[in-house]
Amino acid sequence: MGRKKLAVLTAAAAVVVLSGCSPIGDNDLKRLALPKAASDRSQPIWDLWLGTWIAVLAIFLLVFGLIIYASVRYRRRSDDEIPTQVRYNLPIEALYTLAPLIIVGVFFFHTVTSQNEVLADVENPDHTIEVVGSKWQWTFNYLEPEATGENVYDVGDTENLPELWLPVGESVRFELTSPDVIHSFWIPEFYFKMDVVPGAGPQQNQFDMTPTREGTFTGRCAELCGLYHTRMIFKVNVVSPEEYEAHLQELAENGQTGKPAGAVEADTVAGLGEGGEED
Repeated sequence: MGRKKLAVLTAAAAVVVLSGCSPIGDNDLKRLALPKAASDRSQPIWDLWLGTWIAVLAIFLLVFGLIIYASVRYRRRSDDEIPTQVRYNLPIEALYTLAPLIIVGVFFFHTVTSQNEVLADVENPDHTIEVVGSKWQWTFNYLEPEATGENVYDVGDTENLPELWLPVGESVRFELTSPDVIHSFWIPEFYFKMDVVPGAGPQQNQFDMTPTREGTFTGRCAELCGLYHTRMIFKVNVVSPEEYEAHLQELAENGQTGKPAGAVEADTVAGLGEGGEED
């Protein structure tokens, strides 16, 4: 079998193996180290991730194969003379200049395509939730006065984690805002994160997404936002629409109504006083 045919068959086999992977598989290896997908915006990111692995593997096989081939084919023998030394090789120089540019261009194209799919707006989302990132906590304002008579909210602190409740199979618009510094709203299972920028006004960041499976996940801040950045963790409960509505009613009954612009004790950290001083 010729070397070129072997290389083609090896690359084809790698593509076949990787194409059997899935973002919703139970096997970590088949998910290529990503968490199990839980939103409708996961597929474009998965396609980009899988394509990147295929491209990287193909390049690795090509480069490694050329290294082995050159080492064996042109190894020095006892009767060899030193070959003619060439100062320039224009075709080779053009290849290693253009090939990386082409590879980067292809990656850029598919990245932008996936980004546009992920950021596509839903015309009339079923729910709207304002996410407030503050030092060093989260507040989730459910902007649904028609469900409970007024807006309700979930809030917590660094000792009692805040919880975000979402209905499975229904679209949600997240409006991201901050009263202090830049944070980043990230739920790994959704394959998505976005910065929470202070002072953004009408241009504040927002995105639409539909949870696709029930479960409890962990969200976090993905932007280094200060001394207690690592404490900005929250729970995500994806439940049935009926459980979601019941939770909103429970918040209203508990008096958690209104639209807070940040946690009540945003500058207080569990075990510490104001400004991070020891109690």
